[in-house]
Amino acid sequence: MANDLILRPQLPAKRPKTTLPGLVFGTRPRIIAKRSLFLLAASFVLYFAVLGNLMHRIDADLDFTPPNPIDGGSHAVNMAEALILRETVEHRWTANDPIFFPTAFHDNMPNFQRGMMRAISRFTMEMETTIGRLRGSSAIDSDLERATGLLQFPTDVWMFDFDQSVLPIQPADTQYEAAARALRSFNTRVALGMAVFETRADALALTVERMASELGARAALVDDHVSQDGFIIDFVSDDIFYFNKGMAYVSYLLLRELGRDFEETIRQQGLTRVWAQALDSLRQASQQKPLIVLNSSGANSFLANHLHLQGFYLKRAILQLDEVARVIRAN
Repeated sequence: MANDLILRPQLPAKRPKTTLPGLVFGTRPRIIAKRSLFLLAASFVLYFAVLGNLMHRIDADLDFTPPNPIDGGSHAVNMAEALILRETVEHRWTANDPIFFPTAFHDNMPNFQRGMMRAISRFTMEMETTIGRLRGSSAIDSDLERATGLLQFPTDVWMFDFDQSVLPIQPADTQYEAAARALRSFNTRVALGMAVFETRADALALTVERMASELGARAALVDDHVSQDGFIIDFVSDDIFYFNKGMAYVSYLLLRELGRDFEETIRQQGLTRVWAQALDSLRQASQQKPLIVLNSSGANSFLANHLHLQGFYLKRAILQLDEVARVIRAN
């Protein structure tokens, strides 16, 4: 009994564990916010960097040939039509992509496509005013007139252009596809003998002169930019470079095919060699593939100036095309 009466010390009862409300309701939202920001950043990178890069394509294939040419028509017109459709349908026109498209931050392909369309537009204009008219004085062909007008449409217009209307409009690529159809219609009539395609020497001389003049304007832009001696990497050099690359590429293909259309004229004028040299210069200008377009100070730097090198080939092509025109006019 005595042992039972011994009082044993009572240990203090353990208090239940509690968590301060701030630790539960303050930490968890911060974790969720961090994870959300991480997922948002990852999605942004995947969408604009990865997917945009996969959709970004600069196609300067020198072996490209029209997939559906019109037999008996102009080889050069076949090429112009095929290039328009390749860039607007097969590759997708990116020069008018809105800011929420994956390619919105990739400007090399859009500038390349703009340069391509500029060269096609200029060639089509010469078709309308020179080669597609009997001795340059007959009525303007309606298909060529339509194609020329459509190819003047701004390259960056998407489904909306609020400077014109609040309603949806036809985007640039739709206009260019219509121009391709007009060129095909013209070429079909050429094959049937129902439309004019002049293969006179003076028509060739005038066409190459004006194509050379267009290339000359781009070469002058290169000189102006390089002379400013700006930073080695800027946001303008690559725009100029890829626009010129597109122009040189299309000029190469169109002149190559135009050489087939005017093969007899070029041979009779003794221009086979200089014609091949002009094509080679345009080929060189269109095939540079720098990882980054550098704008160094040229001869005074151990780094490259890609615009300067591109401008050299453009100027060489211009001199050779001018020689073609000069020889023709001298004869």
